[in-house]
Amino acid sequence: MTRKKPDVHTECVHYVSRSEHFLGAMSPPIFQNSITIYPSYAVFSKRLNEKASEGIYGSADNPTVQVAEQLIAKIENGERAICYGSGMGAITSSVLACAKAGDHIVSIKNVYSPSYVLFTSYLPRFNIDVSFVSGVSVEEVARAIRRNTRIIFLESPTSLTFQLQNLSEIAVLAKKHGIFTMIDNSWATPVFQKPLDLGIDLVIYSGSKYLAGHSDVVAGVIVGKKDFTEGIFRVELSALLGSVLHPFDGWLLVRGMRTLALRMQRHFDNAMKVAAFLESHPKVVKVNYPMNPSHPQHGLAKEQMSGGSGLLSFELHTGDPMQIERFVNSLKYFYLGLGWGGGESLVLPMSALRDQEKKIFREIGVSLSLIRLSVGLEDIEDLIADLNQALLKV
Repeated sequence: MTRKKPDVHTECVHYVSRSEHFLGAMSPPIFQNSITIYPSYAVFSKRLNEKASEGIYGSADNPTVQVAEQLIAKIENGERAICYGSGMGAITSSVLACAKAGDHIVSIKNVYSPSYVLFTSYLPRFNIDVSFVSGVSVEEVARAIRRNTRIIFLESPTSLTFQLQNLSEIAVLAKKHGIFTMIDNSWATPVFQKPLDLGIDLVIYSGSKYLAGHSDVVAGVIVGKKDFTEGIFRVELSALLGSVLHPFDGWLLVRGMRTLALRMQRHFDNAMKVAAFLESHPKVVKVNYPMNPSHPQHGLAKEQMSGGSGLLSFELHTGDPMQIERFVNSLKYFYLGLGWGGGESLVLPMSALRDQEKKIFREIGVSLSLIRLSVGLEDIEDLIADLNQALLKV
């Protein structure tokens, strides 16, 4: 019988535990160094010119971080991954490595808000133009393409309203026009969605979210073909922008990824039950969760994803900020805070954010009465009971 490729559950657990890596250590050591020394001129010159796998300069080519990169590339089915000190470091360096003055970018409108600021406030300073589309239809993306379009930037699902893009069809469209495609895949992770297999050129992650999974790391990752990612490693990461991942954070990222597949299944199971509960509640008028059968793109979600994360959003029957405040303050197990992807559940009301962020949300079409939940790993009956008692106070 032909042996199938190991499942992502198995790869996440066993890849970093193989004895040949670090003298049999079950957990890889932390190489907390910024300088690597060499025994001779010849060895030093060889390392510099060949970019061998051994460390060259610790700030960007650290053995501990390399373990995280190799594991992520493997479960993503990519040729190489590169880790960064933040998700925005990964996004910014990827865009700048690909685009030049005079180029045009097509981006999803309802994108991560710092990405939106990059596209609207920063890139125009370098004569790089950006057009925004909802991304719901491939025809809309096609109409936005110009002769100088260099990048199509995707985020599927988006992390506030959870709209999807048809990745395989957009990939075909982009290749027809010689356009490079990038996607922020932080929501689904490689456990539930593999954009490279669907034809996308580069996958980007906020490693701070589900990959690390313990609310204690700030990190970013890109995964793609070796020629493009190594170019970014040599120039944007190592030489110019310097958004490197520190060794200890790399070790924490590896630690978190051992349980990635297991955690994602729990997040998915809990989120499905929370979405069903909210949708049935008379004080909730709308629930946004792609794997929920009522989602308008549920068919596409099932086609290109095998599951979903714990992030969803909903709207109450009232948009009154005072009522939203009462609901949020009544919750016991959903902590109020930014971010998502950790074991603990979080709630984020759009109405509580800074004026600058509210301005962005108005521009991209996000309702300020929206409430986002990051459904964690707690017992689902406790979470639903908590939501119910808070809703009764609205």
